[in-house]
Amino acid sequence: MIFSMTGYGSASGDVEGLPVVIEVRSVNNRFSDVSVRLPRTLLFAEDELKKKVQQHITRGKTDVFVTADSSQMENVNVVVNEPLLKAYVKAMGAIADIAGVSEEMSAMKLGELPDVLSVEKQELDQNTAVRGLCAILENALCDFDKMRGSEGRKLGADIAKKLELIESYVNAIDKKSPEIVENYSRRLREKMDEVIADSGYDEKRIIEEVAIYADHVATDEEVVRLKSHISQMRQMMDAGSPIGRKMDFLIQEFNREANTIGSKCQSSDIAHIVVEMKSEIEKIREQVQNIE
Repeated sequence: MIFSMTGYGSASGDVEGLPVVIEVRSVNNRFSDVSVRLPRTLLFAEDELKKKVQQHITRGKTDVFVTADSSQMENVNVVVNEPLLKAYVKAMGAIADIAGVSEEMSAMKLGELPDVLSVEKQELDQNTAVRGLCAILENALCDFDKMRGSEGRKLGADIAKKLELIESYVNAIDKKSPEIVENYSRRLREKMDEVIADSGYDEKRIIEEVAIYADHVATDEEVVRLKSHISQMRQMMDAGSPIGRKMDFLIQEFNREANTIGSKCQSSDIAHIVVEMKSEIEKIREQVQNIE
């Protein structure tokens, strides 16, 4: 399957009682660039998560966002600072005696006093947490692949159509090339006839001139290479990602052969075909920039 470099995926799960959501987003980039953003309590897992993404994605700028709702974490203990609470109660009693008022203390009011209550959260086992985060990330990457796979299929179908069009242009050039040489030979003979009239002419020299011209404008090699490139491109697409860099290199070879044919051609018909072919090659080049 061909994968686009653009995609989004997400997954959620539980890590040691901590609810976690992981999102994966990517955009086009020439190389692989992975960034992982984690809450401070989970920073210890950054390297493992980054490594897992790099093993899964070979090209593109990928951002991984990990969010955790610690307020929903299980095994949270609320601890009473007894020495401080007793000191508060004693101080409250002293205030009541000094002011001559009654003591009106309740558990709710005492609990609101500074530092009387503190929250202790369960420490995460790092190895277990990393395994849990990697499992959630795996699900997020699967969801991510669905989107970029769908986009990749569209890119592949579009490139396949353009390859068919390029192939038709190559076949047209291959068909017209012998006609160009034949037409040149005929025109050369007609001009020679006009110049020397009945005095005769050197048949061997005419043949040599035609051969030199044919060699100069022959596009056989370029046509053969273009057909080979088309075949290679199709094989790459059948093999599936990661193929973006290989396709990027191969499309440059398409351009090189098309430019060579354009510089050789002495026919307006072939020149027009070359222009159309280069237009389709450029469209494929743009699409390849989106493929992993």
